[in-house]
Amino acid sequence: MIQKRILVVDDDESLRWVTQAQLQQAGYQVDASASGDDALDRIHDAPADLVITDLMMPGMSGVELLKKIRTDYPEVIVILVTAFGTVENAVEAMKAGAYDYITKPVNIDELLLIVRRGLEHLDLREEVRNLRSSLDKKYGFENILGQSKTLLHVLDLASRAAQATSTVLIHGETGTGKELLAKAVHFNSRRKEKPFVTINCGAIPKDLLESELFGHVKGSFTGAFANKRGKIETADGGTLFLDEIGEMPMELQVKLLRLIQQGEIEKLGVASVTKVDVRIIAATHRNLPAMVEDGAFREDLYYRLAVIPLELPPLRERADDVPELVQDFFVKAKEKQGRSNLVLPASLLPYFCAYRWPGNVRELENVIERIVVLSRGDDITLNDLPEFLRRERPVAEEFHFDLPPQGISLEGVEKELIVRALEKFTWNQTHAAQYLDISRKTLIYRMEKFGLRKEQVGPEDQPAT
Repeated sequence: MIQKRILVVDDDESLRWVTQAQLQQAGYQVDASASGDDALDRIHDAPADLVITDLMMPGMSGVELLKKIRTDYPEVIVILVTAFGTVENAVEAMKAGAYDYITKPVNIDELLLIVRRGLEHLDLREEVRNLRSSLDKKYGFENILGQSKTLLHVLDLASRAAQATSTVLIHGETGTGKELLAKAVHFNSRRKEKPFVTINCGAIPKDLLESELFGHVKGSFTGAFANKRGKIETADGGTLFLDEIGEMPMELQVKLLRLIQQGEIEKLGVASVTKVDVRIIAATHRNLPAMVEDGAFREDLYYRLAVIPLELPPLRERADDVPELVQDFFVKAKEKQGRSNLVLPASLLPYFCAYRWPGNVRELENVIERIVVLSRGDDITLNDLPEFLRRERPVAEEFHFDLPPQGISLEGVEKELIVRALEKFTWNQTHAAQYLDISRKTLIYRMEKFGLRKEQVGPEDQPAT
């Protein structure tokens, strides 16, 4: 762990020396300075994490030093030391950005406590900054993988929508990444410092959904033993993501419409309204216009939600993106499962591309993790793939041969392909049939048709007679 640097600033040499020695004894790396100007020079040459400065000094005062540090080195924690009679000045200095103050005569235990809290505050700020940076990277639009035209079009619209405050409605099949896109919109918007709150409207019983969304007060219904803030109020200033909005009951759709139109909610058990500022991003896999036609979804709410509609394409419509997704999920799964030596041959990628992925990106990610966990050796083979992937025959590479001028026997070509497939798998009929994308029964019939047999094959591989 990196040792924190502290700078003690005091024109009283004896007090400066005592404070420095006591802090060093406590395990800190401490430097000392007799004036504000010298302190700034030292911070410039050797950045400090925390500064302890006397309030009253000749030349540059502690308050002036504080203001310069706040301007040039805003991350530095500043603690002021003041005589009892100038506490009011110290309080004013705290308003200017000081972390805390301590009065003379200085109690070393009290000072060490303030120093420790100040450095913990510094660490916390660093953690928050790192977390925010990681969130920006994790939820950046560039991390939604794929280069297909349909996906890039959606990401372009979403990046522009992020700069606005309008409601967004994301439509897409299950597993296409609707929540990931919603987070990208939020974390690239001006609200990214505020909460991103998710609620799945289809996962909460209807009789509890209103309380979860809008909150309630104690005694408003049976089981309401205490006041509760709803998800909407929790998201105040930020973004509320309503997943599976098509499952919201009609009676709650009216209240949601009021939130969008007037920016206010009514908690259960409260007659007055509460003002909130939230941006709504909704998502659904259902056909909302059809639900509007059937009277299952409010038309006015639909148009309020769909100010900016975003349509996420299913994976089967962006097959060109599959290899990139496979490689990305494979690297992450290897790291997660501690299998860094595992290799996925490029020859297996066509099997992933041939499958239609009804569960979309989520299904692909889960399948990759399953393969990483269950594969036996360091090289993944065809047999390590799930059976449903092996069933999907990849598009064969185009093979060329010259048509002879005298004509060609179609049966001869068929016979040759069957012989080569059988030889490729040492006459194992099951594997040869899978390779040719025909049933074993069909293969046996064609082997009999062409009189194909292999001497000394096992009974299970003998053609039926």
